[in-house]
Amino acid sequence: MKRALPGPYTFILPASNEIPKLFKNNRRTVGIRVPNNPIALALVEKLGHALVVASVHDPDKMLDHTTDPELIDKHIGHQVEAVIDGGPGGLQGSTVIDLTQGEAIVLREGAGSTAHLL
Repeated sequence: MKRALPGPYTFILPASNEIPKLFKNNRRTVGIRVPNNPIALALVEKLGHALVVASVHDPDKMLDHTTDPELIDKHIGHQVEAVIDGGPGGLQGSTVIDLTQGEAIVLREGAGSTAHLL
């Protein structure tokens, strides 16, 4: 993980008892993502703790997520306190790697190469 983060990876790890029940799933795992994004990194640094986030889903299109701040504000801006406009991002998701079974298992190929990790 140290070689990959920050970067386009999500690592699935066992959830400890310190994770609130709201964020645990039936498998008791948690996804950890540290994007190489200056806005996200600055927020974490200023707040002094990690952020809990979810992907944004566009109701009108078959996309895993959308990264256009204007569309996010239009569709769900009324449901959140703020939408930070850092410009549109890419639509390719992160590479998801499960570390709960003892060996790394790639669950989804995404923006991050696994050649140097596995």
